[in-house]
Amino acid sequence: MRIPIYQVDAFASRLFEGNPAAVCPLESWLPDDILVAIAAENNLSETAFLAGGDGRYALRWFTPTTEVDLCGHATLAAAYVVFRFLEPGLDAVRFDTRSGELTVRRRDQWLEMDFPSRAPARAEPPPGLVEALGRSPREVWKARDFMAVYDCEDEVRELAPDLVALSRVEMFAVIVTAPGSDSDFVSRFFAPAAGVPEDPVTGSAHCTLAPAWASRLGKSVLRARQLSRRGGEILCEVRGDRVALRGQAVLYLEGHIWV
Repeated sequence: MRIPIYQVDAFASRLFEGNPAAVCPLESWLPDDILVAIAAENNLSETAFLAGGDGRYALRWFTPTTEVDLCGHATLAAAYVVFRFLEPGLDAVRFDTRSGELTVRRRDQWLEMDFPSRAPARAEPPPGLVEALGRSPREVWKARDFMAVYDCEDEVRELAPDLVALSRVEMFAVIVTAPGSDSDFVSRFFAPAAGVPEDPVTGSAHCTLAPAWASRLGKSVLRARQLSRRGGEILCEVRGDRVALRGQAVLYLEGHIWV
């Protein structure tokens, strides 16, 4: 079976920045073990699989080891593929996912994703988290992911967590964040137990970061920067129980895989 594959740098305006995701349009769904195997072979933080047409697609996301319930950069990449290759006449595409219906719209040179808000609550860090991070945060919060808050951007940038120890902590992932020097806030994202040691740019994390920082800063529109080696920028707007995330995308690769 020949399956199209696209690799897209999401949350980037030029190649080799942002977060690379693979996108595989399917005519019909393959067994889950094959989807996991393809994602593992791609060895990117996420591979998106979609099936459908006429502006509506079922969409699933896989790390190299597991399926996840929400992924921002691979959704952005999937929308980019729909708009550029599958249905170039569309101005909006709807995805049916494990997190409900997600809509992505063209906004000039940006793509805007409508995602659920996941506001965090104060929490005690799970055993081993602070030690694995290597620096004590000022606060710890939790939604799907734990969120460790630091005082300044440099603390987040210089953090060098023990990824092996972090993979043993009972959690899916941890976000580390602080106020930004030239943005409203900065972050990094670690999920080694899910096969993602450090994610370059994490859209789903901003479903938690955006409402958290909107509440702290008293503003609903925020500019965010993720401080991975590749780096990336996300424009966020909190709209009640939804979060709009805007980013750009660039095509790196187009081809086929054989299964």
